[in-house]
Amino acid sequence: MRRISRRGLLAAGSVALASGAPQAGGESHRRPILICAANGYAYLEPAYEALKNGEDTLDAALRVVQGPENDPKDDSVGLGGLPNEEGVVELDACCMHGPTRGAGSVGGVQNIKNVSLVAKAVMNHTGHVMLVGEGAQRFALAMGFPKENLLTEHSRKIWMLWREMHSNQDWWGPGVGMPGWTPPEQAPAERRSGIERRLGRWNDVAADLGIEPEMRMDAIRKVLVPPTGTIHCSAANEKGEVSGVTTTSGLAWKIPGRVGDSPIIGAGCYTDPEVGSAGATGSGEENIKVAGAHTIIENMRHGMSPEEAGMDALKRIVRFHGNNMDEIRYIGMTYYVLRKDGAYAGVSMWGGTAERPKRFAVHDGTRRLEVCKALYQGDGIEWPPIPRLKNP
Repeated sequence: MRRISRRGLLAAGSVALASGAPQAGGESHRRPILICAANGYAYLEPAYEALKNGEDTLDAALRVVQGPENDPKDDSVGLGGLPNEEGVVELDACCMHGPTRGAGSVGGVQNIKNVSLVAKAVMNHTGHVMLVGEGAQRFALAMGFPKENLLTEHSRKIWMLWREMHSNQDWWGPGVGMPGWTPPEQAPAERRSGIERRLGRWNDVAADLGIEPEMRMDAIRKVLVPPTGTIHCSAANEKGEVSGVTTTSGLAWKIPGRVGDSPIIGAGCYTDPEVGSAGATGSGEENIKVAGAHTIIENMRHGMSPEEAGMDALKRIVRFHGNNMDEIRYIGMTYYVLRKDGAYAGVSMWGGTAERPKRFAVHDGTRRLEVCKALYQGDGIEWPPIPRLKNP
C-alpha cells in the first residue's frame, strides 16, 4: 500500500474543503445559513429570507449587522454607540466577500452610522482595503452616506455620568499582562461596602442628568464596566459562497483614535472562499495579537472542525499569557465560525453562568440561539473588576 505523507493528507483535506465535502467534527448543511453574535438575533429572519432567495452572501450578512447599527437603543454599535473619553462616537468595521475575494475596512469613523456599508464601499469603489479617520469620513460623504450626530441623548447622559463619577478610571496605563500591570484587588469587603455606600450618590447624579429610573443601574454598570460592543455575521449559501462582516463602536470611554480588532482583516473578520468565514467579539487587543479570525480559517484549511479551530485560537490567547489565569480571567473573547459547507460553531473564552450562558445566533431555516462551546466554565472578571451591585 502506498504511504501518504502528512503534507499529502493536509492537501487532501484542503481539496475536500474546497469541494464542500463534510469533514469530521462538523455537520455539513449545504443550505443557506447565517451565524452571528447574539445581538443580531432579531434581524436574522429577513436576512435569511433574502439569502434563501438568492441575495449575495455579503449583502445578507450586512442586513443583519445594520439592525444594531440603526438602533439608537443599542449602545454598542452605530447610532447611539457609547463614545470615547471626549464624548465622540468612533466606529470601526470590515467586510470580506468570498466570491470576489474582496475586502474593505474603515476605522475611527465619526458622524457616519452604517460603517459596515462604508467598508463595502471601500471594497467596491477604491483600490484600497482600509481607510481611517477623517479620510474615511470624507470618502463616506463623497459616496453619499449622510452625516449625522451619533451621540444620542441617552448615550450622552451615560458619558456625562462617567465624566462626573468615574473618569479617573480610564484606558491609560499598561494592558493586561504587560510590564507594570498587576491584577487589581478582588473587591475586599471595605471596597465593596464603599461602593455600595456611594451607589446612592451615583443614583442621585444619574437622576440629575435625566437618566430614567429604570435605566440608571444599567448606566452605572456601563460606567464601571466599559462594554465592548460589537456584532459579527457570516453567511453561506447553497453554492458554498461565503462572506463575513464585523462592525462596532469599540470600547466605551476609549482613548480617541483607538482601533480594536473589528476593522482588522484577519483579526475581527476573515473570509476565504475555499474554506469559510470567521469573526470575533470581545477583547480586541488580545484578538489582534493572535490574528484570531485568520488563525481559525487556517486551522480549518488544515482539517480542524469549526469548533476545534475556534478553540485552538482561544488557546493561543491563553498561551500568549503564559497560561497565567491571573491574566486570562480578565479576557473575554467569542469566535463565530462558519465553514463553507455550512458546518459552524460558536466558541468563547468563558461560558457564563447557568442562568446566563454565552450564546450566539444561527439561522439555517430555523432561527435560534445556541450556547457557545467554552474553554473555561463560569464568568471571567469584568474589567475593571467590581463587586455585584444591588439596586439602591
